[in-house]
Amino acid sequence: MKTRIYVTLKGGVLDPQGKAIHHALDGLGFRGVNDVRAGKLIELDLADDVSEADIDAMCRKLLANTVIENYRIERV
Repeated sequence: MKTRIYVTLKGGVLDPQGKAIHHALDGLGFRGVNDVRAGKLIELDLADDVSEADIDAMCRKLLANTVIENYRIERV
């Protein structure tokens, strides 16, 4: 089963990659972009019997740094 994990920085955490993207968009002439926050998408192909608890454990132990990141699990 395909599962997507969306990882984003928590509010208030500095995002240098997002800041660089914002600066580059402005340099290319794109106006109206107020802020950019960069994240990551992780796609997993899992066996049907992998539980939500196991996926959550994967996120907490490896896929996301829960001190500074939030994550959201989406089963496709």
